[in-house]
Amino acid sequence: MTLSAASLLPVNLTLGILLGVLALVAAAVAGVCHLAPDDRTNRAREILIAGVRAAVQLAAVSLFLTWAVDEVLGLLVFLTVMFAVAVRTAGRRITGNHTWWLACVPIAAGVAPVVAPLLLTGLVPLKGIALIPVTGILIGGALTVTVQAGRRALDELKQRRGEVEAAMALGFSDRDARLEIARPSASDALLPGLDQTRTVGLVTLPGAFVGMLLGGASPLMAGAVQLFVLVALMAVQSIAVAITVELVARHRVFRTAPD
Repeated sequence: MTLSAASLLPVNLTLGILLGVLALVAAAVAGVCHLAPDDRTNRAREILIAGVRAAVQLAAVSLFLTWAVDEVLGLLVFLTVMFAVAVRTAGRRITGNHTWWLACVPIAAGVAPVVAPLLLTGLVPLKGIALIPVTGILIGGALTVTVQAGRRALDELKQRRGEVEAAMALGFSDRDARLEIARPSASDALLPGLDQTRTVGLVTLPGAFVGMLLGGASPLMAGAVQLFVLVALMAVQSIAVAITVELVARHRVFRTAPD
């Protein structure tokens, strides 16, 4: 007998109240403990706004998915919006200037080589019910590591500017010197995905696995889908991190001015 979604987490007033309380707790902890990089950043306010935005966006998405699942045009529109939002979010987190749009390169370069063969081989049909969740997971993974790698690389270059200049004095090109300094720190962006893959089934049961079980799939099938998602994410994220570091090393992505 399979579980139903309602038995796992019923949607009722109690759930709404609990969500509100948890959001307030998160905001209160961030405010009281000053969990912010500087005085200009109000993490408590950001947490509350993020919670409200998530509720509104998920409500809108739930309505829009009805069209996107049944129509190819709706599917393409939905995927385009997902990608555009990911690029905008990643770019603003990394640079905050006109170079933000270049975040499209690592995200697209990571996701496209995985999604394309899935469609060409027929493993995933050109249908919203299958393509949207798979592509969404991959875009989300690329977004996360692009932000982490970009920020770490730029922070490292700023703090270790002298070492970059020293490497150039030894004969390194500007790109190679920056790459040697930025790459080790930026590569740490891969650690969360690696840890999740190493501990899957032992520490957590990820969303794809649980979702398949709730949908009535066998544990074996659910495990196979989750394994694919984790391995595909490692490929996507490795490509995204490599390209992000390259863009930083070549001065294509920067903050106020090339470091």
